[in-house]
Amino acid sequence: MIELYAAPLEGITTAVWRAAHRRIFGGADRYYTPFLSPNANLSFQPKELREITTGEPDLVPQLLTNRPEYFIWAARELEKMGFRQVDFNLGCPSGTVVAKHKGAGLLTDPRELDGVLAEIFAALPHMAISVKTRIGRYDAAEWPALLAVYEKYPLHQLTVHPRVQKEFYTGAAHRDVFLATLRATRLPLVYNGDVTTPADPALTWGCPVMVGRGLAADPALFRRIRGGHPATRQELRQFHDALYDGYAAWMGPAAVGRLRELWNYLSARYRDADRPLKAIRKAKSPADYLPAAHAILDGCPLTDE
Repeated sequence: MIELYAAPLEGITTAVWRAAHRRIFGGADRYYTPFLSPNANLSFQPKELREITTGEPDLVPQLLTNRPEYFIWAARELEKMGFRQVDFNLGCPSGTVVAKHKGAGLLTDPRELDGVLAEIFAALPHMAISVKTRIGRYDAAEWPALLAVYEKYPLHQLTVHPRVQKEFYTGAAHRDVFLATLRATRLPLVYNGDVTTPADPALTWGCPVMVGRGLAADPALFRRIRGGHPATRQELRQFHDALYDGYAAWMGPAAVGRLRELWNYLSARYRDADRPLKAIRKAKSPADYLPAAHAILDGCPLTDE
């Protein structure tokens, strides 16, 4: 059976989400944290520490920076905490991230990328360093030059989301590019992009698969891929309530905002939910939010019922 990884989704795949997902749906082979952003302060923010001090043996921290010295500092700190792998985010397509020349913004100049990786690998010879990347900034024709840079280094794994930055998540992923790379490179590849069902062909390619949005929409997806049953109404209610309780303990009434974001994905599991979803999006307090959420969880039919 191939390995299945939970992709990092900012605001979604937090420690609260990961704990509930493991307990209710059987978990992933690996979870990746929403990115940590080391900077000149050389300290993790409290919200970042909350993500990496939970004692999760299947957790891989992901770093977002364009400065090798910041990456090296963070990786060494994470190693002290017991982590043996760190992931370098070179795929985030967010405009604000790219404008700071981070994430997919670092793909603009392969020579600069090469210089950053050279410093990182020289300083961290004993640490497993993986990379999550897109195949270019503007055009898939940029990919061969980027791949040539990656092939210079002993990457633990290279997770490829086969879109360019300017595509964000629109249009079809360039799976032909990934398959050609899988045949041609010596690097251990991980596929990422648009996997939403157990029948996806990417699950037959013999490499690990990382899933983000598809898993947020269907938290039982990995269980289904492994031959298990779809999420039941009771499990989805239990999952939601575990998330709400976890966020409420951490954030108080602001938990409503976290759950509103979750429903952007989870709503795909339900039919005839337009009215309560509208109420969820307008909700400012638990008193507004909870009745609308429970109206969906307890009253709206699942899409596979």
